[in-house]
This record gives sequence, structure tokens and C-alpha cells, in this order.
Amino acid sequence: MRASDFAYLDADVPIALAHRGGTAHPANLGIENTLAAFQHAVDLGFRYLETDVHATRDGELVAFHDVSLDRVTDRDGLIKERSWAEVSQARIGGREPIPRLVDLLEAFPQARLNIDVKDDTAMAPTIDVVRAHDALDRVCLASFSGRRLRALRAEFGDALAVSAGQVGTVLMRFTPDLISRLIHTPAPVLQIPGRHRLRGREVDIVTPGLVRRAHALGKQIHVWFHPWAPQDDAEMHRLLDLGVDGLVVDDLETLRRVYAERGHPLP
Repeated sequence: MRASDFAYLDADVPIALAHRGGTAHPANLGIENTLAAFQHAVDLGFRYLETDVHATRDGELVAFHDVSLDRVTDRDGLIKERSWAEVSQARIGGREPIPRLVDLLEAFPQARLNIDVKDDTAMAPTIDVVRAHDALDRVCLASFSGRRLRALRAEFGDALAVSAGQVGTVLMRFTPDLISRLIHTPAPVLQIPGRHRLRGREVDIVTPGLVRRAHALGKQIHVWFHPWAPQDDAEMHRLLDLGVDGLVVDDLETLRRVYAERGHPLP
């Protein structure tokens, strides 16, 4: 499938995605993946929001990155072992509740969501929520698991934008003979890091050749940043100069500034 076949990917300029609501902005420090963080991103002009999903023990789908509550909330334990009643009492950064995916869909009806399905237990609830909210044109589903991605593609067919698995995308960078296999993937977008650490050194994953190959197949490239990778003006300009189709960023203000400098101010 080609990116032009999907309403989600229809954008006049490279897509600006707020990663977990924009975790590097001072207003959002410590409250990633919360309604407050996403509201701040929307107020800054971001119309694409990136989040992750897990399912509670009783099947409620929450927008949350980690498998457990320990790192960012005042509670502990694995989400899939806690009921929604328990999870709903946790507070991110000690003050913000954990939202459900339905809360994001309803709170930001004009926004489009990139959703990383983090666990097998979240598969069925994700499918149910997307169908129940008629959100096929508003979401792109992603996962580090190729098996989950294949199952999502089988479930939704050509109706929903789903990203390609990272292994296949990275191999496309290093192994040109895989292009013929990737031509047949239904995924219209490749979501990958700009750089990768390989045997102690940093390797550029996104290169002019990769961008050309992806565009020749009608696919988009969205780049996200490892915590150790630079996320500054120069790196964002470099990637946009290469022709990437979207950036998934924590630093919302820097991306706003870069877009304005390039003549594409966020609304």
C-alpha cells in the first residue's frame, strides 16, 4: 500500500508528532502520556500525537508507555495485573491520572494518533476501541513486534494505516536486495530511529538512499529519536533536508522553531 491511500498520512508538510505529549518541554516534565501533556502539545499547534497502549487486567486500554506503574507514577505493579479501578487511582508525576485511549480520542477529536501497541494483551482492546470510535482515518498503529503488526494488518486489511516493523526497515537500509520483498508489505509508513548504536559506534539509519527507496515504493519515513541521540535544530534540519516525512519529538519548542524557519509554522 502507498501512503497516499491513507487519510491519516495526508499532510502538506512533514508530519510533526508529539512523542508522549512532548516529554522534554518544561510544562510536561514528569507527566508524559497524560491529558495535560497532550493538551499542551495541541495548544502549541501539534495535530499528531504519539502514545502507547497497554491493557489492564480487566481489559481497559490505557495510554501508557511502561509495562509497570513504577517509573512515573505513585503506584507500582504491572498494568496487566492491575484492574482499571486500581490503575485509575495512580497519578503520573504524583498529580495526573492515567488516561484511557478513548479519553484521548474524545478529548482531541481533531487530532490524529500514532499508537504503539506495547503488549499482546492490548491487541484485542485496541481493535475494539478503534472500531467502536470509527477511528480508522485518525490512527496509525505501530509495534516493535512484527507478529503483532501482522495480526493488526490481518484484522483491518487496507482500511487502516499500520507501520512497518523496524527489523525489516533497518534491513532495507543495509540490504538492498530486500527491497523486492518490502514492495509487497501493506505498511505505508516506516517508523524508525534516525541513528542506531552498532558494536559501540553510531550508525545513520536514515540515509538519502533509504529515503529514495521508501519514496519510490510510495511509503513515508517517520523518524524518532533515541534518548541518547541529538534532538536539536541541526539534527532536525538534517533529517528534513533528507526528505523524511515526519519527526516524532520530545522537544516540541525546537521542532516548532525549525518548522517556522523552514516556512511551515505550526498553526
